[in-house]
Amino acid sequence: MSDKRILLIIGGGIAAFKSLLLIRVLAKRGIKTTTIVTKGGQEFVTPLSIGGLSGEPVFTELFSLSDEAEMGHIELSRSADLVVVAPATADLMAKTAHGLANDLASTTLLATDKRVLYAPAMNVRMWEHPATQNNIETLRVNHALFVGPDEGDMACGEFGFGRMSEPEIIANAIEKILAGATALDNLQEKPLQGKHILITAGPTREAIDPVRYLSNRSSGKQGYAIARACAALGADVTLVSGPVAIAPPHGIDVVKVESARDMLAACEAALPADVFIAVAAVADWRPADSYENKIKTDKQSIPPLALTENPDILQTIANAKNRPALVIGFAAETDNVVQYAQGKLAKKNCDMIIANDVSGDVMGGDDNTMIIVTKNGADMWPLMSKQKAAEGLAQKIVEMLN
Repeated sequence: MSDKRILLIIGGGIAAFKSLLLIRVLAKRGIKTTTIVTKGGQEFVTPLSIGGLSGEPVFTELFSLSDEAEMGHIELSRSADLVVVAPATADLMAKTAHGLANDLASTTLLATDKRVLYAPAMNVRMWEHPATQNNIETLRVNHALFVGPDEGDMACGEFGFGRMSEPEIIANAIEKILAGATALDNLQEKPLQGKHILITAGPTREAIDPVRYLSNRSSGKQGYAIARACAALGADVTLVSGPVAIAPPHGIDVVKVESARDMLAACEAALPADVFIAVAAVADWRPADSYENKIKTDKQSIPPLALTENPDILQTIANAKNRPALVIGFAAETDNVVQYAQGKLAKKNCDMIIANDVSGDVMGGDDNTMIIVTKNGADMWPLMSKQKAAEGLAQKIVEMLN
């Protein structure tokens, strides 16, 4: 592709440093880069460093007499084979979606007659905000292409989708578009496309009275991470979630429930599914009787709290007539972790049990050590972030389904 050239627009975000690496990767593949860097982008990378890597002029100003005389924004917008925006900020995409043009980057994007590939990068809340998603949908309708964003830890300390894809991934997408790809599905592998995956996450709450309940320490982080990882591989995901403090993932059908009985009903309603992953920490028991009014503390004696067993969601789905092809359960243990998981595997008719030692801060923490237990043995994975663990499990599911 030595005769190909892209116009790279670098938006204002900390991910702008990856644009320097992208220029280098493209150069190694014989693709030349002309660059526009926004005012915000210059807070993170300099025109000098960009030009040093690309060997080409770097354009920054719309109202520049020399730049407009040498190569105006109209020529910039049409001289390249492809326009790439990386990082594509929420602001820059919003401008283009709504036809605003008050700087060189936005003016060029409106003036171009070439395909545009966006590599979004922003905070997870910004990415999931309805305004951002509406703008992206508008750009898609106008034939824009997207690569990423990826999921992971962010510079702001939060976790989720919003990380700009790595330069190699963006370069792969660029090459595919230059070779004739015209749809997003051509740019990213979707091995779970067409599969329905049903996932439970978070705790359940079992009411004692209108203000008190029995529950546990589950945060829902691992279940939500698995849902996002499966969706990223193309799966149609239904996430049945107990009460958690996590924003609903974009593009995933989230069914919110409170009790174990509510969760079972929601899971049965969501069937049929190809895969069932029971990540939720379901309360084993519930109060035999729930008080209609708040129990008062001025009584002479503590009211008795009789318990009754909750339905076993994992075992019920694993033995259903329309049982998913692959049933995966989780076992949170504090001792004899593998032994208990092996017993659960046989008792509940599962294909896999993922055992967790929760004697530390796994429940509520950001990291996890998973032990994959099947009839063939146990495989202990090293300590890793819950997102990395989720991605590994999603790939494992691909292998098992194949």
